[in-house]
Amino acid sequence: MVPLLLVLLLILLLFGVGFAVKILWWVAIVCLVVWLVGFVARPRGGSRRWYRW
Repeated sequence: MVPLLLVLLLILLLFGVGFAVKILWWVAIVCLVVWLVGFVARPRGGSRRWYRW
């Protein structure tokens, strides 16, 4: 019974990690798109950078 519970716990853990990694990939893609849009659509003012830092 204990090995079965350990295998189920391992499966749940790996599923959770896989789901978190997939979410992080989507967050990274969204950040990349926002950065590219900001790089292309720069303001026409004196500063060459669109970000403050």
